[in-house]
Amino acid sequence: MSDTSGRQALVIGASRGLGLVLAEELTRRSWRVIATARQNGGELRAKADASNGRLRVESLEMTSDDQLAALRERLDGTELDLLFVNAAIDRGNLPITEVSTETFAEVMITNALSPLRTVEALRDLVTPGGTVAVMSSRQGSVSLNTRPGFELYKASKAALNQLMRSYSTRYAEDGHTKLLIHPGHNQTPLGGPGAPLSPAESMPAVVDVLEAQAGAKGLQFLDLYGEVVPW
Repeated sequence: MSDTSGRQALVIGASRGLGLVLAEELTRRSWRVIATARQNGGELRAKADASNGRLRVESLEMTSDDQLAALRERLDGTELDLLFVNAAIDRGNLPITEVSTETFAEVMITNALSPLRTVEALRDLVTPGGTVAVMSSRQGSVSLNTRPGFELYKASKAALNQLMRSYSTRYAEDGHTKLLIHPGHNQTPLGGPGAPLSPAESMPAVVDVLEAQAGAKGLQFLDLYGEVVPW
């Protein structure tokens, strides 16, 4: 394991589920962590209070341009070794013909557009050699889409992956490691109680990947074990 005692991470979307456990795991490994929540933080706030200053909570509704700009202003001068954006919603297992325009827009904005806007707004805080990572899903893999179901969610994650690909092309020379991470099927409000993994199992593996890939060039789409996920 690398020496992370002086490193700092920003985890976007950490009020519950994967983001919460990710922030906690980074803190456990002696990273200093800034983590965002949409409201008062709840469990995240309690963990921050017990962290001896290693975990700090900031407020952010990621779909709000004004809140994103305000967060960027509050973080001015901060140096990040890791920027990790975690966001996803699901509005049910409907064929695309039954999805309303409003629902389509909501899911695409939350799962694809807002994460990339967040990365764009905060990327200049990431140090040379730092990492920009986004929580994706193998559900966004076009080549692995061989079973029916969850068409809108799959489309939103595929859009996220494509936007991140465009981002990595535009900033190919910025020196940042760029990662799309598939965390596995987890027992979260999104993944459901019957999922085979818990966040307590998957997030340590994800942090292993983040630490192992630090300094790698280009964009990679990896799972929680560091294996390549096909596009």
